[in-house]
Amino acid sequence: MAIITPPGYPPQGELITEAVSICKKCIAPKPPRTHHCSVCNKCILKMDHHCPWLNNCVGYSNHRYFFLYMVYMVAGVLFLILAGFELAYRDLWLAIAEDEDPELEGHPVKFNKTGAIIPVTDILYLDTVLEDNLNDSIELISPWRKGAITYMALINCAVFIALSGLASWHGRLIGKGETSIEANINKAETERLAKLGKVYVNPYNFGSRKNWRIFLGLIQGRSWIRHILL
Repeated sequence: MAIITPPGYPPQGELITEAVSICKKCIAPKPPRTHHCSVCNKCILKMDHHCPWLNNCVGYSNHRYFFLYMVYMVAGVLFLILAGFELAYRDLWLAIAEDEDPELEGHPVKFNKTGAIIPVTDILYLDTVLEDNLNDSIELISPWRKGAITYMALINCAVFIALSGLASWHGRLIGKGETSIEANINKAETERLAKLGKVYVNPYNFGSRKNWRIFLGLIQGRSWIRHILL
């Protein structure tokens, strides 16, 4: 949704009564919180940033979809990490590589039909010799498979850390009623007024709870679950 939903543009051919300035690139009125995107070459309402991964600007109409995309990605990667623990434990920790011999010293052994020597670690193997036991063999793990599993684990961990940090940062900005661009502007304005002994107040900060309700669109009467999933 963040990809196909337009970020929101100023109305064209209509009088904008709350325009605060004129865009030098578009030569058109700019409503409050509007910024010109140098990539899209358009003015974006409540612009947050231009996302190269989405190939789209993040603004008034699709900011919520962008944030939920990050949250769902973090949840999905976390699921892959947790589900991959068993795979990594079996194939990386317990596996016997092709260039390694099994530890046979101090263990009874048996031979399967291929002649491979298999250490017997279960006492049940000493009681009876079953047909299906004769087909047992040591599962070998290739270096390529080890490398692939390690690579996937590193990628998942890196994506989880990066997206978790990015989502947390955006969540903090949303709670303060700011966009990424406004965070820098407000910081500079706060420092400027502090030197004059004044305090800067963000006019779009209505408190964390209301800021989140506005961001998710819950003030429009739609249910919470529909806004989270859609």
